[in-house]
Amino acid sequence: MHQRPLPRAAGLSLSVLLALSLLTACSPRRDGVFSGYVETEPVRVASPFGGRLVKLAVRRGDQVASGAALFSLEQDSEAANASEAQARLQQAEAQAADLSKGARPDELAARRAALEQARAALAQSSSDLKRQRDLADAHFVSPATLTAIQARRDADAARVQQLEAELRVARLGGRDDSRQAAQAQSQAARAAVAQSQWALKQKAVNAPLAARVDDTLYREGEWVPPGAPVVSLLSPASIKLRFYVPEAQRARLAPGSVVQARCDACGGPISATVRFVATQAEYTPPVIYSQDERSKLVFMVEAWPQPADAAKLPPGMPVEVRLVATNAASQ
Repeated sequence: MHQRPLPRAAGLSLSVLLALSLLTACSPRRDGVFSGYVETEPVRVASPFGGRLVKLAVRRGDQVASGAALFSLEQDSEAANASEAQARLQQAEAQAADLSKGARPDELAARRAALEQARAALAQSSSDLKRQRDLADAHFVSPATLTAIQARRDADAARVQQLEAELRVARLGGRDDSRQAAQAQSQAARAAVAQSQWALKQKAVNAPLAARVDDTLYREGEWVPPGAPVVSLLSPASIKLRFYVPEAQRARLAPGSVVQARCDACGGPISATVRFVATQAEYTPPVIYSQDERSKLVFMVEAWPQPADAAKLPPGMPVEVRLVATNAASQ
């Protein structure tokens, strides 16, 4: 077979090149060292409602505290709904209060005056009846006349009873069923107010945690669909290591295992704790170039460093991961 000539190298003889080639080919593979990279799980902050983006309070790279303002969407519709719900609540509470009260003072005064008038009429008819009975005993009044006077007196007495009952009712509030219905309507109105105020607050979104702004996905003036992320936040707790182990060494790793990672920008080994080990094998990702692990099928493993160490791991940085210890479940 025809052999291609070896390239010349300044300062290196042919024998030195051959020696280096043999050393590289025969170097031992490092067991327990896996290739991977730094990955992030950003928090994508969105509003459940859509609208035009009127204020973007942060820029990419900003550090924000928990509760800091991120962005605001237009609130005209939600503000109008909140005002309407508040007005309906006031109406329902006024109706409930009205049913709990009796008649107005002037109405009560009119009913009392009518009752006094009826009592006076009863007193007059009672007096006439007594006088006519005396005349009837002396045979000066016919029985028919006495009967008519008796009927008028009974009518006056019934009128007094009617007006007394109406006055008692006027002093009372609405019926129990009506008052309960009014109270239920007030509760429903209060719930509608709370819902409308919640919807209004959702249009002005604050940071759910202290983090760095990884990206902003919309610009002011653009329409944001409901649920679409506007700001992406990256906190130290969202940085993890993702690496791949061959099938022969998968059993050495389990949730709780401790690994150490090294990278060009780390400045030293960084400890991380394994939280996830894939149960299904996959092919080696094309972005992983390992000189030690040649297996085609590997298992994905994810480990999380401490937040203080996570700041030393730039996202996307290749890392070498070495197994340090295992938990009781993996032994």
